[in-house]
Amino acid sequence: QVAGGKVKKPGKRGRKPAKIDLKAKLERSRQSARECRARKKLRYQYLEELVSSRERAICALREELEMYKQWCMAMDQGKIPSEIKALLTGEEQGRAQQNSAKLAKAGKTDANSSAP
Repeated sequence: QVAGGKVKKPGKRGRKPAKIDLKAKLERSRQSARECRARKKLRYQYLEELVSSRERAICALREELEMYKQWCMAMDQGKIPSEIKALLTGEEQGRAQQNSAKLAKAGKTDANSSAP
């Protein structure tokens, strides 16, 4: 075939492949495979840790739910669990402390504002 005064050979078009060193190419391939396996191992370790932490959280929540069920059953029978009593008295004490702190602050600001 003649095109533009040049003789063209039939075959593939485009750039000719460069001479690639086969050993270097194989070594790059092996290195890439090693890195891929390492990334995969890290990913699986991360996922396993995530699953185990979620399983622990689920167990803790189930235990808490069971405790609340026991409390509800006890209250349905007319009994108040000691834990709830402790929570209620603790909240009452906390409220009393907050109120006394508010009163003390109010007293200080009143004393400061009345000072000459």
